[in-house]
Amino acid sequence: MFECNTLGANGHTRNIFKTMVKITSEPKNTLDRLDWRILEVLQEDGRVTFTELGRRVGLSTPAAAERVRQLEAAGVIVGYRAQVDLARIGRPILAIVRMNVVGDVLARVTTTVREMPEVLECYRGTGADSFTAKIAVASIEDLEHLIDQLTPFGTTSTSIVLSMPVPSRALSPPRSDAGKSRSAVTPRRRQRAPN
Repeated sequence: MFECNTLGANGHTRNIFKTMVKITSEPKNTLDRLDWRILEVLQEDGRVTFTELGRRVGLSTPAAAERVRQLEAAGVIVGYRAQVDLARIGRPILAIVRMNVVGDVLARVTTTVREMPEVLECYRGTGADSFTAKIAVASIEDLEHLIDQLTPFGTTSTSIVLSMPVPSRALSPPRSDAGKSRSAVTPRRRQRAPN
């Protein structure tokens, strides 16, 4: 566990965040080629039927359904959602807002951005920027109003997105995993101990 403490104005130390880190000697959750192919199909179309999924990856319908259930149970697949065209719902302006906050405001910033429906994603990170948020708004005036709500917490820097050369893409297997054939998601058979 890592902790970061800060000295408050009253002289007391206050814990501002904790991060749990699990260190293990076990191998990472590796997926075989079939698992990756299933993930690629589901990322392209999360509403695909098990029959169609099985046809695309070379499995029977029950086998495809079981593989998906195993990926869900292992926490590899964590949900399914619709992609929405921001312009068609009245929020055509996409911006990235970076915030550098100082002092005892982290919890308040987190609460504030969670309550803003214009904030699509928000990351807490290291470096010069404490927070980086992806924002979708209807107008420049709306963006200005949103920034005005954040500036009491610290310094902001905003970039308006002109285009997305790499839109949200489906995850593919890492190049180092391309040749692996065994899935850690599938239960392993027990090996008998030598007599």
